[in-house]
Amino acid sequence: MTRLTAQPMPLPLTVQLEPALHVSDDELFELSRINRDLRLERTARGELVIMTPTGGLAGWRSAELTFQLAGWARQDGTGVAFESSTGFRLPNGAVRSPDAAWVRRDRLSQLSPEEKARFLPLCPDFVIELRSPSDPLPLLQEKLGEYMANGARLGFLVDPDERRIHVYREGGSIEILEEPSSVTGDPILKGFRLELAAIWSPDW
Repeated sequence: MTRLTAQPMPLPLTVQLEPALHVSDDELFELSRINRDLRLERTARGELVIMTPTGGLAGWRSAELTFQLAGWARQDGTGVAFESSTGFRLPNGAVRSPDAAWVRRDRLSQLSPEEKARFLPLCPDFVIELRSPSDPLPLLQEKLGEYMANGARLGFLVDPDERRIHVYREGGSIEILEEPSSVTGDPILKGFRLELAAIWSPDW
């Protein structure tokens, strides 16, 4: 079976700011607003992470993941799906933007309209991170571990080139699935099944 790979894109750039400079939530939000071509994150250590636009294949895969999650969320009704440009301010102070995320409605209802309009001050219940050719696997594994340590209940790390899914669950367990055709979100996301055939082999 032929595996499709994309040309490596530049690695994310990490800029050490503190103690010389601290970027607040409001400042990071404004930086993100006026630099829409960049995806900006802030680590718990105050570092600014600058990610460039993805290649076409990675962008399509990210859209497909979000499409599947959003479709299930609309039918299920218990939570809301978010795409990759959404910022979440985690309890440890980091601001992260997973490739796809889902949050229960009862948690979102506790936020004010102002909080909903800016970086959401919570960790998603479920996150998906998609590995692109330039992403070092340990970096994404660290991010998934951070989500879980900050309150996520389920996380998928999707690695298309290796055709692997790393499944992170509450309690610290990590399961690696080799070339699965699908993976379920039960019991956290009841009835959600991520279909992976198109992710492994796009039809374009």
